[in-house]
Amino acid sequence: MIMGCCTARCTLITICFLQLIATVERLIFDFLGYMWIPIIASFANILLILFGLFGTYQYRPKFVIVYILWHVVWLGWNIFIMCLYLSAGVLNVENHMYILNLHTGSESWWKENGFNCSGMYNTTTSSLTGRMDTQLLDVNGCILDYTYIEIIHASVQCLLCLLGISGAIIVLIRFAEDEDSFDFIGGFDSLGYGNSHAQKSPNHLQMQPIYISRNGNPPKPASDPGSDTTA
Repeated sequence: MIMGCCTARCTLITICFLQLIATVERLIFDFLGYMWIPIIASFANILLILFGLFGTYQYRPKFVIVYILWHVVWLGWNIFIMCLYLSAGVLNVENHMYILNLHTGSESWWKENGFNCSGMYNTTTSSLTGRMDTQLLDVNGCILDYTYIEIIHASVQCLLCLLGISGAIIVLIRFAEDEDSFDFIGGFDSLGYGNSHAQKSPNHLQMQPIYISRNGNPPKPASDPGSDTTA
């Protein structure tokens, strides 16, 4: 068992657990910021990571293939998040935030609650309901802007995603090699348990008849024809 942990399977299982930790951490802060599309995507990622764990542990190649296909999509999603917060190309975090919050007006939790951040708010009172509404105007004093925090989260996911895809491909190759090396009559040829019969074809095995007497007593062994002749 100790030597078995130094295999591609154990490596992929370790990567999957790291992915679960990183995804759950990200999911918590997306919940705090009411970022609904990232929440849905993170739930899907957790489910497909569990698919990969099950397929790797139980030798199910189809589950591992599903894990690979999903993580190609997950890699593209995180690259999109990075481009959005970097305002790359036509994307802009101010104009396209609705893609992440479904037009609810919510923003990243890190924008107001980042390291050493202090926000400036405008408070208004509705004349009809008397309810006080607070609107964030600006955030000052942040050690690290929230856009960079979101980019770091997405970068970590991309790194783990690439490691997971590479590990899953290696695991599939190992599964295929194990299936090719398995002998359905003698077991694994490469193991060599010292059983000479396991290496022989059934055509070379000598069949021995079994005699059963009617009275339940074992039959007497047949005499050698040469012993009937007198000296």
